[in-house]
Amino acid sequence: MKTLRIGLVGLGKIARDQHLPALAADPDFDLVAIASRNATLDDVANFPTIEAMLDSDVALDAVSLCTPPRGRFDQARAAIEAGLHVMMEKPPAATISEAVALAELAQAKGVVLFATWHSREAAGVEPARAWLAERRIDAVRIAWREDIRRWHPGQDWILEAGGFGVFDPGINALSIATRILPDPLRVDAATITVPSGRQGPLKAMLELMSGIVPVSAEFDFLQTGPQTWDIEVDTDAGTMVLSMGGSILRLPDEPPREAADSEYPSLYRRFAELVATGKSDVDLRPLQIVADAFLIAERVTGDAFEW
Repeated sequence: MKTLRIGLVGLGKIARDQHLPALAADPDFDLVAIASRNATLDDVANFPTIEAMLDSDVALDAVSLCTPPRGRFDQARAAIEAGLHVMMEKPPAATISEAVALAELAQAKGVVLFATWHSREAAGVEPARAWLAERRIDAVRIAWREDIRRWHPGQDWILEAGGFGVFDPGINALSIATRILPDPLRVDAATITVPSGRQGPLKAMLELMSGIVPVSAEFDFLQTGPQTWDIEVDTDAGTMVLSMGGSILRLPDEPPREAADSEYPSLYRRFAELVATGKSDVDLRPLQIVADAFLIAERVTGDAFEW
């Protein structure tokens, strides 16, 4: 397969921390352009918007969208209409209908659309899925607590409408859960805590079911100190624990399994494979759970939040 000439849209923290290193190490991609309102990158063409990038004479095969979900629909649509393959950060879109429309448009235009879920690429996820497939599952507990000020410093968009709030990290846990559990998840009850003057929640509690198995999920954006990204699954063979976002797997009576982070390199390898085969990958199950939670949630007004 030829090297894919790719443009990166958005040059914020996630792009610099994850996307740029992954692209630099992947021989299947050649980063040739950046579209960002507030930043530039040396040794590539720089544009203020994706529209300017698409209207230029820079040859592209694909784009990777690292912008907030609200507003990403227009960016993805423009790239698809231009005949480019598109990879989207999570959450893939601000609404399910946007994501469905993009998937249908990509199919009509004959290009690949990849809605990524980076946490599914953590080292322990696939071994956990295989282990659980052979056991009876009795209960699941998700605890996903992190510090918004550390991971999203000054990013007001995340607490605006369409920014997802605590579900921005929480959807990572849901992406893992929908991968490792054999039965679909559904939301039975939810409580979200929204700070006064904001639209996005800082805390959420979900009660879900996977088949007949109860699943509880606690999401908190105000944890300081050590961060918590854990999924515990009680089975007939003991309790399995995925910790640190799925990078550490603890099975009963075994030493912990741990591996170096390779989530984003794995995503780009997957994107290259999808382009080579002409197949899209748009799994919206994690997004559907978040949408359902917002629909039925009891809404609690919390204290004002300031950066």
